Amino acid sequence: MNILLINHFPLEGSESGTYTKNLAMLLVARGHKVCVILPENNPDYARYEGIKLHPVMFTPAAGPAPSGALPFNFPCFTTHPASATTFGSLNSEQLEAYLGAFREALAQEMESFAPDVVHGQHLWMLSGLAAAYEVPLVVTAHGTDLMGYDKWLALRDYANQAAQACKKIICISKDNEDLVLKAFPAQAGKVVRMSNGYNPAIFYPQDINPAEELARYGVPYKGERIVLMAGKLTHFKGVDVLLDAAVHYGKGGAVSGLAPASGAAPTSGMAPVITLIAGDGALRAELEEQAQRLGLDQVYFLGNVSQEDLCRLYSCANVDVVPSRREPFGLVAVEAMACGTPVVVTNEGGLSDFVNESVGALVPVEDAPALAQAIDEVLARVQANPAWRQFIAGYASSSYSQAAIIEELEDLYRSVL
Repeated sequence: MNILLINHFPLEGSESGTYTKNLAMLLVARGHKVCVILPENNPDYARYEGIKLHPVMFTPAAGPAPSGALPFNFPCFTTHPASATTFGSLNSEQLEAYLGAFREALAQEMESFAPDVVHGQHLWMLSGLAAAYEVPLVVTAHGTDLMGYDKWLALRDYANQAAQACKKIICISKDNEDLVLKAFPAQAGKVVRMSNGYNPAIFYPQDINPAEELARYGVPYKGERIVLMAGKLTHFKGVDVLLDAAVHYGKGGAVSGLAPASGAAPTSGMAPVITLIAGDGALRAELEEQAQRLGLDQVYFLGNVSQEDLCRLYSCANVDVVPSRREPFGLVAVEAMACGTPVVVTNEGGLSDFVNESVGALVPVEDAPALAQAIDEVLARVQANPAWRQFIAGYASSSYSQAAIIEELEDLYRSVL
């Protein structure tokens, strides 16, 4: 098949970008031809063997503008490591320029690439533009699009066009499906649930020397236990809650007011803890100020890291934390588990679909004391039972590797032809 993928974001720096990149690579490996239309603001953007990329160029907030770039940065639903512009901040001229550039890109690829099926990422503008063609359209709702749908009523028409015209709407979690059905009840017959998947060629357990690895980021390592958080530094990711929790965890005792979970190993006598935050975004300066104000001298902001480097960090970490206020799916948690790292996540959104006590812990949203206690208990569990990491990696591989779900997606493509 010739499969045209469309994303509102680059293939690096966001969960939907990672989803699209992994999907494109796997489809090409299985003999399909793939073209991706996407925004970019870096002329040296990553290329991938066998994948045709059609970037629409934008101007970054800092640095030179690529040739032919639109005179503003690409818009987002919240923020992106490469852009703090939002769809709601575009004026009428910018919005028309944005839509016009992607209309032109779509028209070119409809003629030159001649797709059999179009797979749009997000029930939003670009999927709405693709609805103008007679090529079968499948759309994945990633969750942030539904945030935009609630936030910017004047832009809803594009999402409505996409929902009405597409053949299938892929929902990546039960929570995601519930939100789609609430927003688009008339399209209930099109909805299918299909879990997100990680790339097993990138995320797998590795034997990494933490001191050597962390030295690459200027982090002095002296045998501490490692708490890792990876993601965009934006409000809904809950990094501020993690910083509040970091005041308490790793201190060798229970958090005040909370009793240890049944069967939890004691935490006294264990090594101290350092916290690594991998990612960037509009709130970085604010979060760094919060860490300083709280006296958290063992918290390190690493900035953006590649997926390959993130795998190495997961393999070093004793626990990965996803403190999001709402996470449509939570691919970062799956990627961490694929490396054998236990996870502590919030019980809001899609994370509870696949995280349970066998691989980590679930905690309430915005509850820093509960988050701290869960982190301490998981740190104790993994130290007491190193073989737990092997179980966690196997759990992720058996159910959430993209290789395990690609045939289901191919069947869905064929069903709409």
